[in-house]
Amino acid sequence: MNTNFFNQIAQMNIEGSLQINIQKTDSENYIVSVLLQNRQCGDKVKNTIPPLVLNGTSDDLDNGFFQNITKPIEQTSALMIDMEQYLKAQEKAKRQSAMQKEKADKEKKEEEVKEKKYQQAMSKADKLEAENEYRKAWTAVPEINDFPNHTEEIRKRRKELSDQFEPNLFKAQLINN
Repeated sequence: MNTNFFNQIAQMNIEGSLQINIQKTDSENYIVSVLLQNRQCGDKVKNTIPPLVLNGTSDDLDNGFFQNITKPIEQTSALMIDMEQYLKAQEKAKRQSAMQKEKADKEKKEEEVKEKKYQQAMSKADKLEAENEYRKAWTAVPEINDFPNHTEEIRKRRKELSDQFEPNLFKAQLINN
């Protein structure tokens, strides 16, 4: 007697293990429960999926067992795979979110340090200007390339300081002419 039972199971598109329980209820009828377990699925909701239960005589079950279980068991398998993929995607999103937050925090800290350096340089220029050291103050003003967010302020400050320089020979000649 050839049943092809295992060949038919092998043809099913499932991932996991099938647990089949067969119970005889009376002289002719059986209750068969089929439960798919997928240990790779980390979602505990999988434990709420009930087994597929079939009732019938041995002839009924021989004739319709695989026709009745294949589609529901394949759908359950696909559901568990989707659940696991969802959990993995969710974990990946959490990691990326944490990485993005860490990156943003790092960028913010770097920006704060950079802003502090800018303020220190401008304060030094102010101090030198107060001491009438205009050329030294001009050189103390930070470079535009280092602080592109303050381009206009730096240009304005340098112009103000260069206007305070002692007249040079070229300006002196223009004034005398």
